[in-house]
Amino acid sequence: MSDIASIDDLLQHEEERPPPRARRPRRGMGWWLRTLLTALGLTALTVFGLRVVGVAVSVVAVLAGYLALLMLRRFTGQVAAPPPSRSRAYRRSAGDSTLYNWGAEDALRTVVAGWERQLGGVGGEAKRLPSAVQALIGELADERLRQRHGCTRASDPTRARTLLGDSLWKFLTTPSPRKPTPRDCAAIAAQLEKL
Repeated sequence: MSDIASIDDLLQHEEERPPPRARRPRRGMGWWLRTLLTALGLTALTVFGLRVVGVAVSVVAVLAGYLALLMLRRFTGQVAAPPPSRSRAYRRSAGDSTLYNWGAEDALRTVVAGWERQLGGVGGEAKRLPSAVQALIGELADERLRQRHGCTRASDPTRARTLLGDSLWKFLTTPSPRKPTPRDCAAIAAQLEKL
């Protein structure tokens, strides 16, 4: 196994998922009575409807069919996957009504979604983009420093400056009037990978 961690390693989610709250299954005579009454009602409606149009059908067969369907519905409902959580849904843009449920387990997508929200909030304000990019790269640098070296820029600035190097430190600490070019971003990513 390699001693060098990549950016993907930094963004892993290693916490255990909390146990899901299980729905209490309906048990006892109440459930059976409710199912039987529902099946009887559906049977009566079906038999009446079929007799109106001139079709004779066995009441027992229709009742058995509805009971089987209701039982099947109950048992498949118990083994079905839980519905997606609305709390983690991320709306892609104001004009797009499609919801993406990325879930809590995919830490990389959660982080990238946060970056999209921060960078998307900049909108047409070109003056705010360099500072937003700088803040996001600063978060990556702090996380890399914390995981690999046990410090951050805030906790031990001298050591962090030594580890980051002068060019990356200067990028992170001085406000830049222009947005970084793709070449600048590639150089910064390479420096972060070297940490």
